[in-house]
Amino acid sequence: MKMKKGLIIAAAAAAVLLLIGLTCTASVETGYTGIVTTFGRVEDVTLEAGLHFKSPFQRIIAMDNREQKTSFTTEAFSSDIQQVNITGSINYAINKSTAMNLFKEVGTDYFSKLVYPRMLEITKGVFSKYTAENLVANRQTLSESIRDGLYDELKDYGINVISLSIENIDFTDAFTDAVEAKQVAAQRKLQAEIEQAQMTMETQQAAERQRINAEAAANVAKINADADAYAVKVRSEAEAEANKLIAESLTEPLIRFNEIKTWDGKLPTYMAGENATTIPVLQFGGNTAADSDAE
Repeated sequence: MKMKKGLIIAAAAAAVLLLIGLTCTASVETGYTGIVTTFGRVEDVTLEAGLHFKSPFQRIIAMDNREQKTSFTTEAFSSDIQQVNITGSINYAINKSTAMNLFKEVGTDYFSKLVYPRMLEITKGVFSKYTAENLVANRQTLSESIRDGLYDELKDYGINVISLSIENIDFTDAFTDAVEAKQVAAQRKLQAEIEQAQMTMETQQAAERQRINAEAAANVAKINADADAYAVKVRSEAEAEANKLIAESLTEPLIRFNEIKTWDGKLPTYMAGENATTIPVLQFGGNTAADSDAE
């Protein structure tokens, strides 16, 4: 009987110890902050990772302090009233020091109650500032603008928005078809402008070649005319110089010598009256023989 009573007492003590171990201790995993509540009231204390003792009437609620990533989808309208389907993701984390206040004000479901609604509101506001055509080209700017706006909204709650990424922007089929048609028209217009510019350039080049050829022909003609004029001038000057030299070299004796040298031996004659006889005349030194006889 004594042995049975001892075993019962030992079992009861073990059960009590087990109950105390289960109800008076709690562990907090690494990367979490423990929030202590007593009958639902939040205590002004937080627990770090590890094993902790607590009252059986207290609960330990774990708040995840690690970086978390959540994907989202939503709709928005551009400034030109085009519907846009958006797919993205957000990376965020809560501060350890303010985890207790966040739990008091919002609870553990702070993403769906606080982060997600604010993110959708800011996203719609940012997208409404851009036209549909400019949204895709400014996706990085959109992401940064939404992240900055959400960071300012949530920092007082101890929620740090690390990054936000707009991963896909999808438009309605009607708008996509209209954009495609516009791009095709723009490409055709650009092609026509290129062809027109090519034709204009070729025409200008042909006209420039004609102008150059005409100028070259005119220059050649001018050079030839100048050469001919110069040749005439040179010949004229040479003939004038030759005549001058000849004129300067002629003397009276030389002239008489050439006359005698070229004389054919016949004397010139004069006719006098109807029945006059022919009188031969011989010139010597500028006087005829008749002149000498007369003298």
